[in-house]
Order: sequence, then C-alpha cells, then structure tokens
Amino acid sequence: MNEIPLKDRMKIPRHTMGAQAPEVRVGNFKEVNLGYSPEMALEEAQRCLECKDAPCSQSCPVHVRIPQFITRIVAGDNLGAVDTILQDNLLPAVCGRVCPQETLCESKCVLGKKGKPVAIGNLERFSADSTAEIRKERVEKVTAKPTGKKVALIGSGPASLACAGDLARMGNEVTVYEALHAYGGVLVFGIPEFRLPKSIVEFEVRSLQQLGVRFEKNVIIGKTITINELFKDYGVSAIFIGAGAGLPNFLGIPGEELIGIYSANELLTRVNLMKAYQKEAITPVLDFKGKAVAVFGGGNTAMDSARTALRMGAAKVYIIYRRTAEEMPARREEVVHAEEEGVEFAFLASPLEFIGDDKGWLKSVRLQCMELGEPDASGRRRPVVIEGSEYVLDINMAVIAIGNGANPLLRDSPGLEFTNRYTLEVNPETLETTTPGVFAGGDIVTGGATVISAMGAGRRAARSINQYLLSH
Repeated sequence: MNEIPLKDRMKIPRHTMGAQAPEVRVGNFKEVNLGYSPEMALEEAQRCLECKDAPCSQSCPVHVRIPQFITRIVAGDNLGAVDTILQDNLLPAVCGRVCPQETLCESKCVLGKKGKPVAIGNLERFSADSTAEIRKERVEKVTAKPTGKKVALIGSGPASLACAGDLARMGNEVTVYEALHAYGGVLVFGIPEFRLPKSIVEFEVRSLQQLGVRFEKNVIIGKTITINELFKDYGVSAIFIGAGAGLPNFLGIPGEELIGIYSANELLTRVNLMKAYQKEAITPVLDFKGKAVAVFGGGNTAMDSARTALRMGAAKVYIIYRRTAEEMPARREEVVHAEEEGVEFAFLASPLEFIGDDKGWLKSVRLQCMELGEPDASGRRRPVVIEGSEYVLDINMAVIAIGNGANPLLRDSPGLEFTNRYTLEVNPETLETTTPGVFAGGDIVTGGATVISAMGAGRRAARSINQYLLSH
C-alpha cells in the first residue's frame, strides 16, 4: 500500500520522461525516449490514488490491472509489477511505448480532472524494461491441461500475438503464420526503430515461443496455404485471422504516379524492416538528402513518415493536413517530437494535383486552402473548400499517409464475406466470421486502428475460440 497521505500524493508533479535532444536524434534511428530511472518511477507510482473502481483499467482494451501493478512498483517489487501486467497483456514493453494512453487509461485517471494523470504508459514501460534480464532467464509454464486441439493464426501482428498467448495458456497447440520474414506485423514494418526498437518485439515474440507458440515465416495464407488446407491437411480445428490492414489508401489526384511519391506503407516497410537507411541495404529508397518532402495525413503514420524522412537526410519536411491541429488523430507526444525535430505543419490544406518535370519526377504540389464546417460522421468538423485559395508548394518527394484498407490476400477464400470497405464480416459478440471455425480481429475487421485495440480483439477472439473448441 502507498503510505504517503492522499493529499500529499496529489501534490507530486508528473515526471516527464527524458529524451534524446532533437538536434541529436534527427541524425540517428536510436530510440528517442530514454525511460524512467528507478527513482523517477517510484515517485511517479506514488502519485496513484489506488482508486477502488479503477476507471483506468476499465478503459484499457485488455483491462490491465493498473492500480495493482503500480502498487507493486511502490513496494519496490518491479517483477511483481510486470507479472501483474502479463496476466492481461503479454506485450508490456511494446504497449508502454506505442499505446495511446492519453485517450485510454490516462484519460480516465482521477488525477487528470484537476491536474495531470499518472503516467501509466511510462510506468508500464519501466516495469517491462527493468525486469527484462530476469524475464529472459525464466520460462512460463502452461498449467492448463493440453486440449489436443490445433489453432492456426494468420499474421503475427498485435492481434494475433495477444490471441496466441491466451490460446497457448488455455492448453491449445498454436501456430502463427507470417507472410514476411520477421514476426510482429505492424510492430516491425510500420513503427520506426526510434519509437519501438525491434529488439523489444523480438523479445516479446520469444516469450510466446517459450509458452509453446510455433511461428512460421514466409507463409502467405491464401496463396502458399489456403484456409481449407489448414482445416483438411494440417489438422487445424480453428483459425484466427489477424492479417491487419496492409493496403495503402491514395489521394486519387492527378500526378500521383510521378517518381518520388511513396505510400507510407512502402517507405516505412523499406526503412523499418529492410533497413533502407543502411548503405548496404538490399531494398533502398530514393535519396532523401537535401530534398523537400511533403507528408499527407495527420495520424501517427504521418508523423512516423515525416520523422523518418528527416533522419534520411531531408532538408525540409512538411505535414499537409486538411483540418487543424486539434483534429489530428496522432498522439500528442508524436506531434510534439515532430515539431521539436523541425517538421513544418501546413494545416487546412488539401492537395489537388502533383506536378512533375518532363522526365516524370515530382517537382511540386498544388494545394487548396480549407476551412472547417459542420462535423462529419467521425465527429470532426468537415473541411470545406475556400474558393480561389490555391497555391503551389515546391517539393521533391511526397509520402501518402492517409490510412489503409484491409489486407486483400484472403478475399478469394470461399465462405468469407467482406464489407464494402473490404474488412471481414464477423459476429460482433464472438468475432467468428461467416466461415464456421474461422475468427478474426484487429485491423482486418475494424480498418486501421491502434495496437492495443487489436490486442483487445485478439484476447476476445481467444475466449471465443476456446469456447468453440470445447463444443466441437
């Protein structure tokens, strides 16, 4: 228990995590945030009011027992803290870095009503990082009796990883199939090293392997192996589809085929997964050095793309967004880091046309000024054109980061039905698709969303799959 009186806890200021200086970090791909020291973590944990109804936990998609793990930090039991988290979240080092806590758990913190909420994400990261060496040396034992049932998971992103962990703990034989040559899905190809070191993802995957989860890479379900073959030839009793949203959206304006225009998916995959920033990279990207780059979009992927362009040597990087800063869906921390690093923001601007030279290279973009009108279906005010407000911005490269559609590889699978957005149709309660025994969750169902929401779906699906296996 926290022995500091309640009124004194409320006076402790929130501890800001240290970070590389902006002028230093733009020249490397090392992690920007430096983490808490033990002293900082203890003082931050002492701010927790230990609310009995735990509104923070209720707003977490995987329902981490937040007051309980923070109480263990106060007691000096960091291993107990991470073990508490691991009961509900097998990826604490990942979520402590990339989860949007400000809109989930921290948004419900009682301290946030009159001041700043407890830094729950930073404490989760500390719990995971401070115990990593101990966790490397131990192997979690599955206590459930083996069911003898095989479950195949398609994709190795956060939804599948969360689902795999729960299914393995329930005694099932679990195999995860990944189309790429590395495990982690969007965690390895979509999120830059400076936000989420890939060694952390590898560590969390190893933890699942120690639970008995098998991983198979370079296997494209729907091409290499079909869903029907998994059932008929591989002895699988149930399948979970966590293939993500891997199909990039484009602007649909003239000139989008010009040389120098990337989808954010391609740029980030080449840089994050294929290490295009290294001189010996097998799949390089165009030379960014000295170039002016425009990134279109306002989410975390846009921030990642802009900050990556700076680290690749761009002289100037713009974020072009058709609403204002208040409507941007990106995490506030990512926006602040981008601003600190020199990214320039052009708000209330919408692209009309890319303009190229006579050799097909991008040289500029024609933009149009906008103003905000009435709210649209998303609840955000709709951008409205200001007539006669067009202008041209000189750029050499562009990155389109306006979201993704569902992975299309499974569209030919018999029995599966898709929405008009090409996401999978599922039972909203059980997450079972229109094919019996096949379940799905994460971005393949919702479209592009957060890591933690995908993990929440993976855990829900695991419970449904286990019930399905018990009755079949």
